[in-house]
Order: sequence, then C-alpha cells, then structure tokens
Amino acid sequence: MESRTIKLLEFPKILKYLSQEAVSIPGRDACLQIRPLIRSAELQSEQRLLQQACKILKEHSLKPDTFPELEQVLALIQREEAVLDNEGLWFLHSFLDSAARFLSELEKLDASAFSAIREALDIKQWPEMLWTGLNRCLGPAGDIKDQSSPELMAVRGDIRSLREQCSKKINESLSQVNVSHYLQDEYLTISSDRYVLALKSNFKGKLQGIIHDYSQSGETCYFEPLFLVDLNNRLQGLYRVQKEEEKKVRAYLTGLARRHQEEVRSVYAWLVSMDVIWAKARLAEIMSGTVLPITGDSLELKNVRHPLLVLGGHRAVPVDISLNPGHQALVISGGNAGGKTVSLKSLGLTALMALCALPVPVDEGSSIPFWDKIFVSMVSEQSVEESLSTFTAQIEHFSRFWPQVDRSTLVILDEFGVGTDPSQGAALAQAVVDSLLDKKAWIATATHFPSLKAYALSREDVRAASVLFDPETKKPLYKLAYDQVGASQALKVAREQGLPGEIIDRAQDYLLLEDEKQSRLFDRLNDLAAQREDELSGLRKERARLETQLEKEREKFVREQSKLLVELKRQSQEIVRQWQKEKIGRKHALKKLSQLRRQAESLAGISAVQEGRKDLCFYDILPDKRYFYSDWNKTGIVRDKDHRKKQVKIDFGGISIWIDPQKLERPPGNAGSITFSGHTSSMAGGQIKPYSLDLRGKYTEDALLELDKFLDQSVVTGKKTVEIIHGKGTGLLKKAVREHLQQSLQVKDYSSGSEEGGDDGMTTVELV
Repeated sequence: MESRTIKLLEFPKILKYLSQEAVSIPGRDACLQIRPLIRSAELQSEQRLLQQACKILKEHSLKPDTFPELEQVLALIQREEAVLDNEGLWFLHSFLDSAARFLSELEKLDASAFSAIREALDIKQWPEMLWTGLNRCLGPAGDIKDQSSPELMAVRGDIRSLREQCSKKINESLSQVNVSHYLQDEYLTISSDRYVLALKSNFKGKLQGIIHDYSQSGETCYFEPLFLVDLNNRLQGLYRVQKEEEKKVRAYLTGLARRHQEEVRSVYAWLVSMDVIWAKARLAEIMSGTVLPITGDSLELKNVRHPLLVLGGHRAVPVDISLNPGHQALVISGGNAGGKTVSLKSLGLTALMALCALPVPVDEGSSIPFWDKIFVSMVSEQSVEESLSTFTAQIEHFSRFWPQVDRSTLVILDEFGVGTDPSQGAALAQAVVDSLLDKKAWIATATHFPSLKAYALSREDVRAASVLFDPETKKPLYKLAYDQVGASQALKVAREQGLPGEIIDRAQDYLLLEDEKQSRLFDRLNDLAAQREDELSGLRKERARLETQLEKEREKFVREQSKLLVELKRQSQEIVRQWQKEKIGRKHALKKLSQLRRQAESLAGISAVQEGRKDLCFYDILPDKRYFYSDWNKTGIVRDKDHRKKQVKIDFGGISIWIDPQKLERPPGNAGSITFSGHTSSMAGGQIKPYSLDLRGKYTEDALLELDKFLDQSVVTGKKTVEIIHGKGTGLLKKAVREHLQQSLQVKDYSSGSEEGGDDGMTTVELV
C-alpha cells in the first residue's frame, strides 16, 4: 500500500488511537507499525484472533497485564561474556510472569473460545527451566533471594549476625557512657557501607573513632567508634563475598536465559502480538466496531461511520455504501458540503483498516472484496513546492499508479478532472473511469460534471448515487440515494457561506433558462429521494419488528412442542414401568405405546407444516440465520437480501454467492427437529428417519442404561427402526446388548447390521 494513500486517508491517526489502548511500550510501538496484509490467509488468521479476543474481552474482561520492554535484554544475552544485572533479570521475570498469568487465565476458558490465540504460541516453547530458576532466585522487587545458593544463604546469615553484634555493641556503649547529648540520632546509620553514629559536629573531639563524612549542612558528622572498626572490617569482607555469590547467581540465570533465548523471543513476540490484538478489541468496544468480512464479489458497507469522527467523539452520520453484483464503479454527485468526500474517505479508511485486521464501525452483514492496493486522488493535492496545480497533481499521481492497477485494486477519485476546461476535464474523467473498468478495477468517485452523472446512469457496471438534502431546510442529510444523480447547488452553497446577495443575483442572471429548469428538476428528484429514504427506513423498521415477532412465535411453538414431547416420553416410561411391575399386561402396554406413537407422529406432522424445510420463500429468509443449501450440501449464513431480484446472499465460511431462496432449507437439527439427551431425530413431512446410538468404548452397565433411555426416546418420537453400534471387540458388549434387547418390551425384533453398516459390529432393531 503506497504511503500517499495511508497519509491522505489519515490512517496514522487511527494507529495512534490504537496504540493508546496497548498496555506495554512494545505493544504501542507494534500498533504504530501496522500495515495492510497482502495475503488473504494471513488476514483471515488475524481477523479470527481479533474475533476471539473481542469475545473473551466482552464475556470475561480478560486482557494481558503490562510487561516491560525486552529488546535490550535480548540483545545483551547474545554476548557470551555478558551478565544481566538485577534489573535485567527482573525484566525477564516480570515479562514471563505476565505471560504465565495470561496463559493461565486463558486455560480456564472454553478451548473453542481461544483456540486461535492459543495456537499462536506453541506451548512447547515455554522456557520452563528459566522460569523455574527466576522464580526460585528472584524476589518480588528483583532482589536475589537467600535460597538462590547455599553459599549465598550462609554469607547472608553471617552478615545478619555481625549486624546484630554492631547494634549490641552500640547499645552497651550508650548504656555505659552518657553520650546521648553528643548524638543527632540515637540509632545506627550507614555511611560508605559501614555502621556509624550520627554525631553533632561540635562534639567530634569528645570520642575516639573515625569520621567518614559530613551532612550537607555540616552540623552532623558520621562517626565510626573504635569498638566498631573490627566488626565493620569483617562486614566489608562478607559484603565482598556476598557480591561474588550474587554475581554467580546472576551469571547462572543469564546462562539459562541465553540457552532459552529462542523460547523467550517466541513468548515475547506472542505476548506483544496479544497486546496488539487486545488493543484492537478495546478499540472495537470504543467505536462499536466489528470484524469486516473480506469476501465476495460485491461491496456492502451498512451504516458505515467515518472512524476518525467516531474515535474523536464527533457526530458521525451512518451511510450505506453499496455496489451490487455486476457493479464495479460508484459515481457520487450532488450539492457541495453534502458528504461526498466524507463518504469516499469513509470507504477508503474502512477498507484500509479492514485489510489491517482492525475493527471497523459498520453493521453486521457488511463485506468488501480483497483489495491488495488502494489508490486515492483528492482534489486538494496541489503542490505549491513543486509548482503543481490541482489538475497537474492529479494527472501526475494517476500516471504513476496506473501501471499497478488490476482487478484487486480500489481507486478513489475525488473531483478528478477539475482545475481545467470543464468539458475537457469531464471527458478525461469519463475516459479514466472507462479505462479503470477495462482493468476490472473497483472505482469510487465524486463529481460535479453533468456528463459524468449521465455516464453513471447509462452503464450497467456503474452505479450512480446522490447525496441528499432536507426538502424543507435544504440542509445536508449526509445520506446517499442510489440509482440517481444530484445537482451541485453551487449558488445555494455560496449564499449560505455569506457571498453578497448582489453577486448571487448576477450569477443567477447568467444562468440559462434551461439550467433553471434543470435545477428545479434536480430539486424535485432530491425531494422524492429523501421521501423514499424515509419510507424505506419505516419499512425496514416494520420488517424488523415483524421478523422479531415471527421469531418469538416460532420459539413459543418450539417450547410448546418440547413440553408435549417430554410429556409423551414421561407417559411412555410410566407405561413401561407399569408393565415391568406387572400392573398391566403386555398387550395393553403395547396398545398404549402405539397410541403415544401416533400422537408423536401427529406432532411431527404439525412441526413439518409449521417449520417445513421445503416451504421457504423470500420473505421467510432472515438475515444472519443459518440455512441449508442442498446444491452444495452445505450450511451457510444469510448475509444480505436483494429485494429487487428476490435473491439472498449466503456465506459458506468465506465464500459468498447470490442464490434463489427457494433452494434453501432450514438446517438439519434446527427446524422440525426433536432433541432428547443428546440424540437428534429429524422430522420432515411426517416421515421419521431412523437414527443410531453409539455405545463403543462404554462400560456394560452404563451402555445398558443409555440403551434403555434411547429405546424410550425412539418409541416416543415414533421410530420404527434404529441402529445400535456396539463394535466387535471381545464380543461382551454385543452379547449384553442383544440379551437386553431380547428382554425389552419396546423391541419387536433385531438382527445384525448390513455389511455396509458395520456387519456384526452393529445391531438393527425393529421397534413395536
């Protein structure tokens, strides 16, 4: 992506906002270095990480803790003779501690919620030996513990003993001789690593000893009595031994870090990347953003808001930016200050952010194609330093990027062709759009040229749009009306901006009558478009209300159906219990079970009518719901609906296509499905398909209990034939199952499975 595009779209400002959400210095630096990902697989991987981070942040408020920068430490341990000081070791320990705590919290979550995040770090790369050594040797503040080595523990014990002797000597001396009036303080202090007394300077000749230093005011001298000299000398020797032992510990830990530096680098890179990912997730919270799918052959941004306006706390009016399948170019016209340039910048900046795996402020159901190049030409690009006019600057820039344009390129042109003769500029603008379309590039442009507006309406692969103004106040609505063009309204804008009225009147006189008629026509079109947008907005709200009401009714039906089925199951179990206790005869029990089965079949028939998989029409299809596409034998999510063509756009894990809604079905296990204890039976059209129970790997007692439940459910839900998978193995489970079936009231007959179904490893059961 060229730097000019990044600058014109003000992308660095987005990265600055992002960096403020990172918890570490390396995380902030990494945020500022983010650039678009040119490989689709890498982009999808980063988007998956972001989706999981957003989910974890929202549901568990989990995020990485702050950690120090390690670049200098990692560079230092590469030198064989280098030994890390306490601060460097503390940096290592603090970083690993943050990583370990974050990993520990992740492990408490459902693995499916963070699989991509966990996969990003190979846990085998954890520097376990270094981590253990740092925990054993370093205290919370980075000091070296006594337990680091036996020698260090011994010498520190000696030091503590000598300190106690020094304190004891002073106390004995003060109790024997009244010298308290000589002292500034009645306790020991330290000067040059030696125990001394704080003595008033005017009494320094009264006692025998050594003066080591004076206070800044000169009123206090730090005095070492003669009886402390020997103890202090011994302490100095122990201090030297202590330093040597501490150095040995640091050298040992540095050696561990050196041996495990690749693992440390791996964990460090992972934690920095997690800091960046969580910064993205927090940015998504701030601007109510989402992960924008980079799929399909159409451009669909629903209620997109300019990201910088949102992050800056300004009012950002949402706008829809849409190109249907078959469209490659969008031409926006209409009055000045109506939002044309903001719409173009919103498109460009949103696309750039999405290609960087950043969240964007759009509604669900939005998507863009994968663009590996975005070129932007703005009307304000003249260069005073290079003595280039607006027109010359545009042409020079376009000529420079023209050879790189292909079908994966988005080109944004703001007022291209202005700054020269209008007729020639308009012709040039049309030729540019033509040539870009020949290269299959994607184009978004704003214009005031009447000929380019007409051009947009005349080509099938170009879509026209106009910014809207309020019919009464004539104030901009910052919305786009599609498949129409708008007037430029230059005189109205000039009047609103304070241009003297007499100048406006003279300009009006210069306008031809046809221009006045044209202006009235455009005003009428704008009024009708604004009215249509209001009506469509009302219809969308009503449709959303009806869809919500329909969904509630469906959920109510499913709940009632489930209650009835549970009651049928309870009754069937009670019949079986009565027969087992010989309270009713076998014939009577079979009769009652047959009646319950007919009720279940009737209920299944109602389910098929209410929730039939084959009776879907265009208006039954709900956005963001799953449906089954039989032609591909796949289940996908409906992303959009085209009300004009009566088609729906369905996404199959990254592949989106427009299809006839009559080819969709409700997914298996959803509509017309009845679930008991983990076994699902599909009911459609009143026909009940057989299902199976897999008992392989279970203990005999547990298997027979599950078999009883399964047979009860099968009878209640109207099964005629079921399959029991027990495997071959030693044959013990098979024998127990078949003996149990032989005694079961629900079983009419059973036999070994077919050769295709597993032969003697499966038993086919015919129910009563």
